[in-house]
Amino acid sequence: MTVAPRDWTAEPADVLLADGSVAVIRSLRPDDRDAVLALHESVSVDTLRLRFFSPSREAGRQYVDHVFAPDNSGSAAPIAVIRGRVAGLATAELLSPDAAEVAFLVADEDRGRGLGSLLLEHLAALGRRHGVSRFEAEVLGDNYGMLRVFRAAGFAATRENVEGEVSVVLRTDASREAVEAADRREWRAAARSLQPLLHPASVAVVGVRRSAGGFGHGVLQAIRSSSYAGALHVIHPEAASIDGLPATRSLAELDGPVDLVVVAVPADGVADVLRDAAANGAGATVVISSGFSGTGSDERRLELLELARGHSLRLVGPNSQGVLDNADGLNATLLHDVPEVGGLAVASQSGGMGFALLDLARDVGLGVHAFVSLGDKIDVSSNDLLAAWMDDDAVAAGALYLESFGNALKFARTARRFAEQKPLLAVVGGRARARQDSTSTIGVGVDALLDQSGVIACRTGAELTETALLLVEQPLPAGLRVCIVSNTGGVGALTTDRADGQGMLVTPTSVELGEAVRAAAPGTVDVRNPVDLGADVTPAELTAALRVVLDSGEADAVIVMLVANRLTDRDALFAAVAAARPAGADVPLLLVTPGAAFDAARGLPGVTAYRTTDAAIGALGRAMRYAAWRRVPADQPEVELGTRGVHARTWARSRLAARAGEPEWLAASDQAELLAPYGIHLVGTLASGPAHAARVADEIGYPVAVKVADPTVLHKSDRGLVRIDVRTGDDVADAVRRFAEELGRPDVDVLVQPLVLGHQASVGLVRDPQLGPLVRVAAGGAAGPAGSWADDVLLLPPVEAADAARAVRALRLWPQLVGDHGLEEVDLAPLEALVVSVGRLAVDVPHVADLTLEPVVVNAHGLFCVDVKVRLAEPPELDTGIPRRLRS
Repeated sequence: MTVAPRDWTAEPADVLLADGSVAVIRSLRPDDRDAVLALHESVSVDTLRLRFFSPSREAGRQYVDHVFAPDNSGSAAPIAVIRGRVAGLATAELLSPDAAEVAFLVADEDRGRGLGSLLLEHLAALGRRHGVSRFEAEVLGDNYGMLRVFRAAGFAATRENVEGEVSVVLRTDASREAVEAADRREWRAAARSLQPLLHPASVAVVGVRRSAGGFGHGVLQAIRSSSYAGALHVIHPEAASIDGLPATRSLAELDGPVDLVVVAVPADGVADVLRDAAANGAGATVVISSGFSGTGSDERRLELLELARGHSLRLVGPNSQGVLDNADGLNATLLHDVPEVGGLAVASQSGGMGFALLDLARDVGLGVHAFVSLGDKIDVSSNDLLAAWMDDDAVAAGALYLESFGNALKFARTARRFAEQKPLLAVVGGRARARQDSTSTIGVGVDALLDQSGVIACRTGAELTETALLLVEQPLPAGLRVCIVSNTGGVGALTTDRADGQGMLVTPTSVELGEAVRAAAPGTVDVRNPVDLGADVTPAELTAALRVVLDSGEADAVIVMLVANRLTDRDALFAAVAAARPAGADVPLLLVTPGAAFDAARGLPGVTAYRTTDAAIGALGRAMRYAAWRRVPADQPEVELGTRGVHARTWARSRLAARAGEPEWLAASDQAELLAPYGIHLVGTLASGPAHAARVADEIGYPVAVKVADPTVLHKSDRGLVRIDVRTGDDVADAVRRFAEELGRPDVDVLVQPLVLGHQASVGLVRDPQLGPLVRVAAGGAAGPAGSWADDVLLLPPVEAADAARAVRALRLWPQLVGDHGLEEVDLAPLEALVVSVGRLAVDVPHVADLTLEPVVVNAHGLFCVDVKVRLAEPPELDTGIPRRLRS
């Protein structure tokens, strides 16, 4: 059949290969003919056989003629370019409007670098964009490399073997499996690409003055004063030596490639240094230099990025404060005091905030594995670093300070994978500025992004380091139960109040545990929780009592509160806490002691010490919430379109097409057609005119509410177009006539509803510029005191049942729903199911630009959507994770 040609051109994309080097995937151009022909001429005869089912080079030449034929402009042909050389070609020839035959050729020298998978991802993206949902390919049975690419891509596929050939059919949908497969490949590639940055065997510093002073000199002195044992080079165009070290005139003159280049020259000289680094074959560069803001800054940054990407040179900065490879003893930063070596890996967009985090870590005794000051992050981002650290056994936890998200959806996926294995903490700055700046990438969904990704959100650097200390030193809590043991009752009571505010359970001890505690410490004042062992408790009694509590199985964490006095030996009491540690080894053990005593308590084996109750309770609360997140199965809900989703998306797309893409507020009948398959129903019945409305009201039963059903009419309540508590048919008809008068129409469609009373909530979709649609769950009406509950919660679709349950329980409405304050308890399952359904709709139909279900009334009889607003619009294009590409 004849298929109309399509314009398959796409923007060029920088991509990471499996070995960590960088290539470009772009559309074929007419002037690529010689390079594509050279690719076909360079491959082996066996490669030609696998590609064309014939070892003939003439077959390759004829195919090149076909690809560049003037009448073949409608086929897709992305190529992969490595340092100016065409290393791979993918083609798609249309078989029908929704199907294409695909084929691939990769240079022999580039096999094993992941080019086939990348080309397939980019070809599938082109197909999706042009309505091609299916790829077909004929592959020789011994073409194991190509079959492996198809099998590992994650796209839904079928295979049929016929006489030594394999027919493969692939779906082009960006399925969950395809996204996960692409992410895994990208994480591995990113980790390899950052080896020269994170573990350099050699370092060169460019921009060191002959005299003391300046950033370059500061970094050089930091490296020399560290225990770094790798090769160190100083680059200076004129000096023979700097501070007694021999200097080399340029990077290009070094005997071999250097792993890491630290650049501290003025901004207008950075590009020249990168050219030298490229000529040297360097692997990574950290640009300390600032001055890349203001007029012309975008062009200068783009020049740096193109230089780096064109030579597989990973770039940190500009405006970075350096990199710390603490495990290998390298301090290439301007940091004054370096923390001890440990398990925390830190990345910070702000150099100053990064240094503050490291200082705070050192103050609390938290060891640091690595630190990277991201600066303006034109290339290397937190996503790259998380990919490098997630499988590094030396990294026990990650910490981030961020002010923007270059690719928020990729961050969500990467952060979740990281947090499933080890804790990830973050402080996000710039929220106040974001409310005033429409260009900010800190959108309304940042909390949803962090929460659902398992990131432990902290308000300050102190909160972050205090929490990280606990997570690095202690096991994860198995639940929310905490036992408080003290030597003074007042401190224990205050700690209980703090714990309750964090959602912890300070439950009374059992009779058996109480008796065991009193037997261990006969002078105990109170064996209930909090346990007061008395001001004169001895070290031996303290150890015995703690062992009993830790082994009881009644506590998921134990907090020891000790106030120093003259009745006992303070240091002996601290040692007694540590002596109890072998008991309950899987239960976190915290010690809080204020004032000067804190310094003596630090460093106790198996115990994490804090100076204040708030610090300990805050850290433990965040650790407990993270542990609860970890206990939820990691399986994500399927995001593929089912029959319902295909119908709904096609329906929405066709309505917009009929309006030439013009957005549309849906009428009530159209709302029902879209929402009913998702179990979302507007309560009430549509009626046309006064008489019909009165008959509907009689059938429903009084009292009723009557409102104008036209979605284009705004401010209905203010204009008197809503009437509630209407009790007779005559009053219903009169209300409809008054609506018509107000609108200046002879007749009007209305919605007649039973009067539904109960708890009010709101569920809907809001748009975030980076994340796309977010499910919003909010308390409606006067929902009670704020306390520790929220006015609303945002969730990133798709929404799991556990996410929905957590969102509902976070609302101010929650205490009323569960029967607090003497109110009747209601079934929460319908409300949670509604939240899940709205999340499913957001995934299935990205054309739903606005959705508001408000109020949603929940009572003993069920759930009722009293008012619904739905607007369709063409969705913005968001990064689904396929195809892979480096941020530009």
